[in-house]
Amino acid sequence: MSQGPRSGLAAVSSALLAMSRHLEVRDVLKTIVASARELLDAQYAALGVPDDHGGFAQFVVDGVSDAQWKTIGPLPRQHGILAAMLQEARPERLADVRKDPRFEGWPSAHPDMSDFLGLPIRDGDEVIGALFLANKLRSAGGHPPRPKPLGGCGFTEEDEALLSILAQHAAIALTNARLYERSRELTIAEERSRLAHELHDAVSQKLFSLRLTAQAAAALIDRDPARAKGELHQVAALAAEAADELRAAVVELRPAALDEDGLIATLRTQIQVLDRAHSACVTFDSNGFRALPAAQEDALLRVAQEALHNALRHSGAEHVGVRVDRRGGGAVLRVSDDGSGFDPQSVRSAGRHLGLVSMRDRASGVGGTLTVESAPGKGTTIELEVPGG
Repeated sequence: MSQGPRSGLAAVSSALLAMSRHLEVRDVLKTIVASARELLDAQYAALGVPDDHGGFAQFVVDGVSDAQWKTIGPLPRQHGILAAMLQEARPERLADVRKDPRFEGWPSAHPDMSDFLGLPIRDGDEVIGALFLANKLRSAGGHPPRPKPLGGCGFTEEDEALLSILAQHAAIALTNARLYERSRELTIAEERSRLAHELHDAVSQKLFSLRLTAQAAAALIDRDPARAKGELHQVAALAAEAADELRAAVVELRPAALDEDGLIATLRTQIQVLDRAHSACVTFDSNGFRALPAAQEDALLRVAQEALHNALRHSGAEHVGVRVDRRGGGAVLRVSDDGSGFDPQSVRSAGRHLGLVSMRDRASGVGGTLTVESAPGKGTTIELEVPGG
């Protein structure tokens, strides 16, 4: 084990350096998972962050190719051994996870696993995630594999101790993720407030014009009835516009009602509001969309909102188009603008500002794919494809 401590320090150091460089949360999680697998000489490693609906908001794996991961299917649910890590909140070392009474099987494309080491990730008394390792390789440098202990788990107590160190750093990364998400929510709330003020101003202007036109009609009613009639028609038109603006303000200030209205109706309503509130022309279209699980629809909505925010606030676009189409059992969202564009290869620092990291996290969280096409002066197209349920 002379190499073990140095390997352990290198792995922990790698995770710490990733965080100190202010990498995005998902990059940090990937670093922790890769470090854990390399440190403990495991074939597979994973880190799961639970959501509030019996599944995982994020599930980062190492040792499984992208092609394999897509074949496996949607993110796992919290059952069996995964649930034990989150609910019983204690470490687990198993010689063969398949023989544990809590084991409930895997999808057909899932790789086969035996040795298992799992640790809950805690933030104080709260379990906010879990680290999993499987299939101890038991290699020693370039030497042949060491035999597995008779009847025991290939992962040792020392492995468990080293993994617990990484779990502590994972807790820091996940806490940062929550803080980041809260900051995003505050940004969205600020944007909603700003838009509400814009709508309020628009309604106020309409009502002011309505008042002046009504006064003009009253002054003309006796001496020029024909002209007064024209002014009254204008009063009716202004009143209708003011009513539309008020309805738009109410819609924008209420939470997005995905459960009640569905994705298409929610997007159409919000885009109508944005089209009124901004000088750019904002349009929406859809074709063949069928309802998806709540997580997928929420990801599509949030990415659309983020992309619209960028296009309307930063790109100087005159036209912004949003489209949602069915693709296979899932759907694809496209948000395109004719604005200033940017160089996608040199926006790592700007990516945070443009919300690209948030969009990528939302995409990966539901097994989707985010594509960004842009160039200076050529506008931007953001496409999100999500699988079905």
